[in-house]
Amino acid sequence: MSEYIEHDRVGKSVGQVEKKLYTFAESSEKMVLENGTHFGPITLAYETCGRLNSDRTNVILVLHALTGDSHMAGVYSEEDAKPGWWDIMIGPGKGMDTDRFFVVCSNIVGGCMGSTGPSSINPETGKPYGMDFPVLTMGDMVRAQKALMDHLGIKKLLSVVGGSVGGMQVLEWCVRYPEMVCSAIPLATTTKHSALAIAFNEVARQAIMADPNWCNGEYYSGKKPDLGLAVARMIGHITYLSDESMRQKFGRRLQDQSDFSYGFKADFQVESYLRYQGSKFVERFDANSFLYITKAADYFDLEQQHGGGSIVQAFSGVLAKFLVVSFTSDWLYPTYQSKTMVKAMKKNGIDVSFCEIEADCGHDAFLLPNERLTRLIRGFLEGVFNDIGR
Repeated sequence: MSEYIEHDRVGKSVGQVEKKLYTFAESSEKMVLENGTHFGPITLAYETCGRLNSDRTNVILVLHALTGDSHMAGVYSEEDAKPGWWDIMIGPGKGMDTDRFFVVCSNIVGGCMGSTGPSSINPETGKPYGMDFPVLTMGDMVRAQKALMDHLGIKKLLSVVGGSVGGMQVLEWCVRYPEMVCSAIPLATTTKHSALAIAFNEVARQAIMADPNWCNGEYYSGKKPDLGLAVARMIGHITYLSDESMRQKFGRRLQDQSDFSYGFKADFQVESYLRYQGSKFVERFDANSFLYITKAADYFDLEQQHGGGSIVQAFSGVLAKFLVVSFTSDWLYPTYQSKTMVKAMKKNGIDVSFCEIEADCGHDAFLLPNERLTRLIRGFLEGVFNDIGR
């Protein structure tokens, strides 16, 4: 095992990175999905940072949230104004130190950032899949990631790390491939969606499907359902924030005016902000992918799918060491849901640490700069890596 060279703790960028593609499940080797469909070929877009050590024991698999992608850190070119979505956490000297660890992130199947999804071309028709794309589960997404790991020759994962929908994938990895996962860090996540979370996703989906341009998912050769997707994003974005963060950021302040318009323009700053978020989102995301991924998140139920209705039983075969993190102002996946999984882990004798971090920025807290979270992740990963070396 390669030695870890101590250096200053000032995080640096990983620099320029590359989007890579891996295709599998071709011809007769199609992947059998959990709904029974034989599906393929499947392409996964992925990114790697750091170097794989000689005995391949330093691999961290990062799993992105609902609308994320494989671009986790660094930049694609020197002209890029914005780095990867978790650049604050991944890089030399950062929480996931790429001087020490080999970090991998793939865009989930069903997505629209290089991986096979509804906007991909169906080889049988020569047209985008649209609603002919099969309904997926978190289990299907994780099995596709496992195929990528096999392709890279990785048989052991030092850790799987992810927040929100990525955290669901973390849990799925641990129960589906227990011998492969040494440790896990699920952040701001849950073992199953509450009725509230399902309700918000359904309203967002209905916003998309009510857009006349949606055309039952067959919009790729014409106008896209941008209005419906923008509203869906606005709905989702509200759930990622908190009452306190919105009060601090916006309050009831007006947008570039001194009085009400007495009309339906964006009078308030919060209205303008949500409209901006919606309009930017439609530039990078596919409406059908939003439908499929939110449905997969709603279907996720660890205790039913792996425990026969018992959350304790669901974790009974897990071997990983855990760091579970929640945030005080996260009302989408509140702390009691993290405590439920921690309690089930402890009943199975699993080595688990739990931390509720004080943060007023809501569900998105795991994506924002937080020195306490960085220290927790760095210390946990170093401890696991040192234990493996003994």
